[in-house]
Amino acid sequence: MVASTVISSDDNYQTQILQGVSRTFALTIPVLPPPLYRTVSNAYLLCRIADTIEDDANLSFAAKREFSELFLAGVRGANDGSQFGSSLSDVLAPHNSAAERDLITNTARVLRITHSLNATQRDALARCVQVMLEGMVFYQGQETLDGLADQQAMDRYCYYVAGVVGEMLTELFCEYSPSMRTRHAELMRLGVSFGQGLQMTNILKDIWEDRARGACWLPRDGFLSAGIRLSNLAAGSGGTDFAAALRGLIGIAHGHLCNALSYTLAIPKHEIGMRKFCLWALGMAVLTLRKVDSNPWFTDGQQVKISRRSVKLTIATTSLAATHNSALRGLFHLASHGLPTSEIAALGPTLIAGHGAPRSL
Repeated sequence: MVASTVISSDDNYQTQILQGVSRTFALTIPVLPPPLYRTVSNAYLLCRIADTIEDDANLSFAAKREFSELFLAGVRGANDGSQFGSSLSDVLAPHNSAAERDLITNTARVLRITHSLNATQRDALARCVQVMLEGMVFYQGQETLDGLADQQAMDRYCYYVAGVVGEMLTELFCEYSPSMRTRHAELMRLGVSFGQGLQMTNILKDIWEDRARGACWLPRDGFLSAGIRLSNLAAGSGGTDFAAALRGLIGIAHGHLCNALSYTLAIPKHEIGMRKFCLWALGMAVLTLRKVDSNPWFTDGQQVKISRRSVKLTIATTSLAATHNSALRGLFHLASHGLPTSEIAALGPTLIAGHGAPRSL
């Protein structure tokens, strides 16, 4: 009885803190079926904790590695997370929000829910957190204004921070829905592509915010071939050559989002909540790409942020069409009309295998 009361209290905390640390996912996760809502909420909070470690400006590389190892051990059940939470909360940089600080302090509450999940769910969450932390450790210290070496390097980065999340969600979806399991391998590949499409969209939207903190995740070879050195680039500059190079990346992101549509349509029609979860994220990403494409010389991410009206319209139209594949294809093509596109083979993590993979924690 006591244990049941504690878990119920932790569930209430999880619902509350999700609203504090994410606007987008606090909107999309609740449409999932209740069992998935609980598990995916927990997965998001675990990823957010990992991201907080990686982003903290006050922590040295050694400290980030130490906290990553302690947190991963907690996710795997080797500790309850209380030492991690109290130790990290004491040294967090001032730039972390009150909600992020609260989440770190209450890591033990989040992990109690993690440890209450079934074995398949726990394994999926733990693998995702491990790969994400390994990638963060690998890329720590590589944040420069020079960008990443090439598109393959960008693909690897996107896999570690987003593609692996697509794999995790696919594992959870297939565990929940037996009718999806027969397409597991295909969905795993498409899930990686889905994650990359969302991540590339965010990278393009946040170019100047990332640069303000000394980071650039664009592939420098494509810009160098256009005569542009990313480290010298200023917001709003670069002319038509910059716009052309940026449009090439928009085309790649659009190609991944085409795969995201295929992923969504592969979800059984009766799983409306799962479809909505994917459709809302996909729709908002496509509209964001359109904003970037129409204004390549933007100087602030707010200039290419979609309006609340667009968010509401995306939710309304995709919800109405959620069970009609032909209508969803039509909406996608209408929303993405005019965007450049590159056909992307959904090869999943084989795209990054053997090319600078991170060391284990």
